[in-house]
Amino acid sequence: MKLAEVAQKLGCRLEGSPEIEIRGVAGIEQAEAGQITFLANRRYFPLLHSTRASAVLVEEGIKMARDPDLPPLAALRTPNPYLAFAHAIELFYQPPRYAPGIHPTAVISKSARIGEGAHIGPYCYVDEEAEIGRNAVLHSFVTIYRSAKIGDDFFAHAHAVVREFCRIGNRVILQNGAVIGGDGLGFAKQKDGSWYKMAQSGPAVLEDDVEVQANACVDRATVGETRIGRGTKLDDLVLIGHASRVGPDTMLCGQVGLAGSTKIGSNCILAGQVGTAGHLTVGDGTVVTAQSGIPNDVPARSLFSGYPAVENRQWLKTMAALNRLPDLQKHVRVLEAEIEKLKSR
Repeated sequence: MKLAEVAQKLGCRLEGSPEIEIRGVAGIEQAEAGQITFLANRRYFPLLHSTRASAVLVEEGIKMARDPDLPPLAALRTPNPYLAFAHAIELFYQPPRYAPGIHPTAVISKSARIGEGAHIGPYCYVDEEAEIGRNAVLHSFVTIYRSAKIGDDFFAHAHAVVREFCRIGNRVILQNGAVIGGDGLGFAKQKDGSWYKMAQSGPAVLEDDVEVQANACVDRATVGETRIGRGTKLDDLVLIGHASRVGPDTMLCGQVGLAGSTKIGSNCILAGQVGTAGHLTVGDGTVVTAQSGIPNDVPARSLFSGYPAVENRQWLKTMAALNRLPDLQKHVRVLEAEIEKLKSR
């Protein structure tokens, strides 16, 4: 594909030869001639001098300094190089397509309803009264429990599970091993000290365009429901506790854990290994940095860090003071020694 055609399809302004032949995409360090790369992080600016890519997706105003011993590097100017790179990948890579049909090893209940164009792969199981919309793909070993309701264009990778009575919208993706609607941690203490299991009667609900990545779990609710808002993305090993609610277009990164009845607003980002106590609210547009612990409510449009999580600037000051503690301890000891000398006079 000529670079001019790539620029036109991506909606970019081209600086460089329109006749360059492009055959693929790659990261800026690995790219070779004939490939497009991107630059979205200032840490990688020096690599513009040395990358062997033929073209780079880059913001307006960034100078294209170049090692004179290397071929010229064309620029595809765009306000969002990372998003443009995502679209560029799609120009050169097409994921596998799955023909409609039901594999002979799949077990489909007579009362289940499967929409047109669905692909049901080997050893899948669809229980009684379950409903699956049009053009669904159940790859292999996928289990859909009784009375689950799933919308159109659903894609479940191998070993994904949707439990009883759960509701899933359109264009939802479940990666390998995702479990939607498993029992929440609901147990009542008895007089003899043992735990009495509480029925988990409320379904998990995933709205349109949600993606749940590998081995993540969205627990069902004791009562009510657990709900994941439209367009939200859950990374690998995320746990959503029972009766929690996550707003639209939020991203929960790897190993985030929400205790029961947590409310996360829309357009939030919880970075890796963030944990919350239960029954609290994180406001819309909030970012919580990695490994933070949230014991209390967090206001909207905040940047919080640390444990217990506090406003990021306060946390940075605290960490700076913490790093100085050994020196401060030495100074205190010197001052204490001076005071003892004065007392002894």
